Amino acid sequence: MARDRSSDDYTGPIRRLLVGLLVLVLLGVFLLWRIDSPRVERFRAMVIDRVVPSFDWAMAPVTGVINLVADFQSYQQLAEQNGDLRRELQQMKAWKEAALQLEQENAKLLGLNNVQIDPQLTYVTGVVITDSGSPFRQSVLLNVGARDGIIDGWPTMDGIGLVGRIAGVGDETSRVILLTDTSSRIPVTIQPSGQKAILAGDNTLNPPIEFLENADLVRPGDRVVTSGDGGVFPADLQVGQVALGNDRRLRVRLSADYGRLEFLRVLRAQPHEVINDPGGLLVPDEGVILPPSDDAEEETAAVEAGDG
Repeated sequence: MARDRSSDDYTGPIRRLLVGLLVLVLLGVFLLWRIDSPRVERFRAMVIDRVVPSFDWAMAPVTGVINLVADFQSYQQLAEQNGDLRRELQQMKAWKEAALQLEQENAKLLGLNNVQIDPQLTYVTGVVITDSGSPFRQSVLLNVGARDGIIDGWPTMDGIGLVGRIAGVGDETSRVILLTDTSSRIPVTIQPSGQKAILAGDNTLNPPIEFLENADLVRPGDRVVTSGDGGVFPADLQVGQVALGNDRRLRVRLSADYGRLEFLRVLRAQPHEVINDPGGLLVPDEGVILPPSDDAEEETAAVEAGDG
């Protein structure tokens, strides 16, 4: 009886001590993951590089079950989608002819203007290894990092449209902040009106358009591309189409398929040349002597003839 009583006396405090330590560890992990600091971001990237790849075997059954459930749900929509695809096929035949005509016209215009696409805009393909989306932050992790030459701030695409930008690079992984995140602000151009605006994320699949110059010139269905202002993204990257939301605000229906982000292309965006002395473009240096113009020579000759 004395032995049982002594064991009970030790079991209670040890249990409370372990529970307290567990609460402190969980609280520390939560605070560490919510701190917005470059040093903490590098530490988080280092932890992810060490922990996430080793859990691939543990996540394989969960991923398989999720894919199996998604496949069963998609079977119910096959009949309806088949009918829609048949109707769209008829429409696409007409669009194909129009696209061929536009392609020929575009080739002629490019030949006249001697326009060349930037060959330096290459990309690195990465696999989405985890989705860390939440009501407060929407981002994904890629299996490419600093060892692959990834640089913070580069844009990412899914092959159709812009997805987001790199915001945090580790040795083997990198974080992508999506366009739908509340911290995302992208300068865009609306075509064909050429209106400049800001695409602001609000944690929805159709982010709103803000700071629009003239909303009367914009119509639902207009094409939205990156403007290249500020050097954040290269110009003319496909973003989506203008749509009118339920709140009567102009929003963008994103071209990227955010429901199936499996592979992303990280574009190697080239830095823009910074002009530190714009006055030097107009005013020459003091040591440079400009040749006299024809008018100056005529005036000098007239003055010499008058003196003679």
